[in-house]
Amino acid sequence: MSNKLLSGFNTWRKYRQTYNELVRLSNRELADLGMSRNDIDTVARKAAGY
Repeated sequence: MSNKLLSGFNTWRKYRQTYNELVRLSNRELADLGMSRNDIDTVARKAAGY
C-alpha cells in the first residue's frame, strides 16, 4: 500500500472516530462543549486535518 493511500486512510479513520464519538453525545453535552449537532461534521474534519 502506498504511503499516500495509507495516510489518507488514517485521516479518514480519525475523522470517523471523532464523528462517531461526537454523535453519541447528548445535545446537553454538546452544548457544554459549545457545540450543536450542526457543528459535528466541521469539528470532526478539523480534528482529522481535512
